[in-house]
Amino acid sequence: MYQGPARCLCPLLRRAATASTAPPPPRAGGDGTGGQREGNGGAAAFGSSRLYSALAKTLSSSSSSAAAAAPQHRECAGQPEAAPLEPIDPQELLEECQVVLRRRPPRCQRDFVDLRQKAAGGPRPIRVMQWNILAQALGEGKDNFVQCPMEALKWEERKCLILEEILAYKPDILCLQEVDHYFDTFEPLLSRLGYQCTFFPKPWSPCLDVERNNGPDGCALFFLKDRFELINSANIRLTAMKLKTNQVAIAQTLKCHETGRLFCIAVTHLKARTGWERFRSAQGCDLLQNLKSITQGAKIPLIICGDFNAEPTEEVYREFSNSSLNLNSAYKLLSPDGQSEPPYTTWKIRPSGECRHTLDYIWYSQHALNVNSALGLLTEEQIGPNRLPSFNYPSDHLSLVCDFSFNQDPDRLL
Repeated sequence: MYQGPARCLCPLLRRAATASTAPPPPRAGGDGTGGQREGNGGAAAFGSSRLYSALAKTLSSSSSSAAAAAPQHRECAGQPEAAPLEPIDPQELLEECQVVLRRRPPRCQRDFVDLRQKAAGGPRPIRVMQWNILAQALGEGKDNFVQCPMEALKWEERKCLILEEILAYKPDILCLQEVDHYFDTFEPLLSRLGYQCTFFPKPWSPCLDVERNNGPDGCALFFLKDRFELINSANIRLTAMKLKTNQVAIAQTLKCHETGRLFCIAVTHLKARTGWERFRSAQGCDLLQNLKSITQGAKIPLIICGDFNAEPTEEVYREFSNSSLNLNSAYKLLSPDGQSEPPYTTWKIRPSGECRHTLDYIWYSQHALNVNSALGLLTEEQIGPNRLPSFNYPSDHLSLVCDFSFNQDPDRLL
């Protein structure tokens, strides 16, 4: 896309700067000013970069583990099997990403909305990020975003946009869907940023039908080891009408180091497409039953992140709203009355037309957890007329980010 600079680029990102010499895409800054990203002009020479050395080891170990894992399509992956590698500085990685992305429009700015009922106090909140990042194989091979240039979907740069978004919001817990570059990108990098990593692929991932795919896509869950201890982990293959389906979930019980409190975090991705409403409803019921058992009937607080592929009018949404787990949807709290979901969490243009839907949610135990703040969504102007994905946003789904705190009465139940 542009000439490779004599800059401090790690091997994981270096290909993005040297793979192509095509002219840069049209620039239109997120603020409407036509702004351009700032590169890391003062970076050291490539050969002297500490990140270069560290990520060279990451590439060596992750490529071999990915090669070993891909043919068997391992059902899940927890901690890396190889010896732990040297930690990397998140700010340094962010600067590497920004160098690669310097010819693309800058990230659109989003602000957190303070939702606290009273002044701040107590332990540091838990930041949870939910995001369907768009599987690379699907973005290039099946999803057919007719207004998105293929140049915008190049993995060498799109992965930097994804990493930039994650690094910008610094989640304590990260829940992702449509992850098909777990072994060669997300696990080797995020584990070295201090996250414990788990991946559970779909049994029959549609990515495998795409030529030159990178293996199956699935759900991934990451949490910071310096904040939480893993107590229990469950990989759930969802059922519908007593039959195992192609959709999965991960549920992990964590203990907060600071407070000693237990809570459960779950990530899922339900069946897509119109006409599968009853199927999604059955999958949702199965997930709720599993979570009731894991949380001992809501005695353990719960956060559920996911792309439900369901509007708030669907039955599966009502099942979660009316569950005995006493769940509420965090992003409803952004509405004036606290009762309405956002107008969209995904916005794309396909051959069949423009699709604007609310499909992504962060559910939480409202008796045990408080939502301190939530990240506002991109406006229509920021998204732009060609919708998502784009040169400055890597997915067709928006990321959702919330800060949670425990209710101060630990004995309060339903």
